[in-house]
Amino acid sequence: MANLNEIIHWCDQTLASSEFKDYVPNGLQIEGRAEVNKILCAVTASQTAIEAAIEQGADLLLVHHGYFWKGEAYPITGMRGKRIKSLIQNDISLVGYHLPLDSHPTLGNNIAIADLLELENLEQLDPSERRPIGNIGYLKQAMTPEGFKAYVSERLGYDALHLPAEKSLIQKVGFCTGGAQDYIHKAAAQDCDAYISGEVSERTFYDAQELDVHYYACGHHATEKYGVQRLAKAISEQFNIEYSYFELNNPI
Repeated sequence: MANLNEIIHWCDQTLASSEFKDYVPNGLQIEGRAEVNKILCAVTASQTAIEAAIEQGADLLLVHHGYFWKGEAYPITGMRGKRIKSLIQNDISLVGYHLPLDSHPTLGNNIAIADLLELENLEQLDPSERRPIGNIGYLKQAMTPEGFKAYVSERLGYDALHLPAEKSLIQKVGFCTGGAQDYIHKAAAQDCDAYISGEVSERTFYDAQELDVHYYACGHHATEKYGVQRLAKAISEQFNIEYSYFELNNPI
């Protein structure tokens, strides 16, 4: 058993969450019971994830995509109201970390992608960022664009969408998980051969062609399911409590 406030303090310190300008509050979003015996982690605090937390007797739901995003309406009604009511009625805490969990050098989503793809000699995608959100890495051996599509699809378990450029070989790869398709411009500025993110926009097709950077959309969910698992495991080891991961295979 661990104290909720101690867990949050440790996470905030570990992830340096106060140093990020984010679109959502990081850390404790909904306060439940003071003592934590079990954590359920998931990518998004959906109703299905909440029901899984209730069913499994979790005290804390740890997510990457929580609530109270900038620009959202204030009233707690409808779908969001039902979610929050379910958490409060069952005394379950909701804890979310967004950009800090993308960025962390050992627990984050981006480093997980680098590990899965065996990218080496990591650099910042944007050298001006104090806490880099995206990165650049190098393949051990150059691949053809078609070969790289097959490689990332197999390694990430997702049929990557490839938007082609002119380059015939890929070795220098920029990447930023989730909905960071417009960071392809940062990848082009760093002379990357390819860029990976989760989502794709209509404009990305032309960006890839005109910037001459191969673009691979590998799924928002599929690229961001690793950070919460790494963080939950680290919390479990730090505080000697149980954790599990809830997978709802979102195809987006």
